[in-house]
Amino acid sequence: MPIQGVVRLLDRDPMRLRTGRWFRRLGRNLARLNPWRLHIEGRERIAPGQVYVVVSNHQSLADIPVICFLWLDAKWLAKIELFRLPVLGVLLRMAGDIPVDRSARREAGKAFHQATMCVRQGCSVVFFAEGTRSPDGEIGPFNDGPFQLALRERVPLLPLVLDGSGDALPRNSWLFGGARDIRLRVLAPVETEGWDVEQGAELRDAVRQTMIDELHRMRTAAGTAPLRPRLGI
Repeated sequence: MPIQGVVRLLDRDPMRLRTGRWFRRLGRNLARLNPWRLHIEGRERIAPGQVYVVVSNHQSLADIPVICFLWLDAKWLAKIELFRLPVLGVLLRMAGDIPVDRSARREAGKAFHQATMCVRQGCSVVFFAEGTRSPDGEIGPFNDGPFQLALRERVPLLPLVLDGSGDALPRNSWLFGGARDIRLRVLAPVETEGWDVEQGAELRDAVRQTMIDELHRMRTAAGTAPLRPRLGI
């Protein structure tokens, strides 16, 4: 935290990109300290300098350090309870990430406005589209927010599919599990040109179904031909 504090003091960028990069580096180091075998595919689909509304499924807090390996300049929407933690909360605020109070509609609107300002200033935004982690590893219903943001600002959606992280950090626990395979796949960006804002629900459901299908393919492939650890992460 002291090192990130110094980085923040020297970071004159309104979007705090340098501070955010340092914070994501901490996430990658956290993943490396655990006996996880990471399998990351599709990073070549991320265009350098492109602003995205990133939507991911959510299995546990372990998803966050894994996604950090994508090297995206992005702000993350996270539940406000994380911002209230003594150390993590300070780091999140330094990095300029966005708190979401899911119990207050007005506060959720404020978070959406902050996300909009980030996109307009050339910074991607990461959403866990389900709003909370999945209790069973399947992909639950999606919130409308990320899809409305992408349609209103005319930026592409970038879907991510994660699997294997659910018991890496179980709900209501800070104890990381043992060795396991965690898979992250970047899907093809979804362009919003040609979609009307009124079609937000249709776009939401189409992206969700694509992610459900991809999760099924990932699990089928892993069951028939186990993946080997990818090097160079």
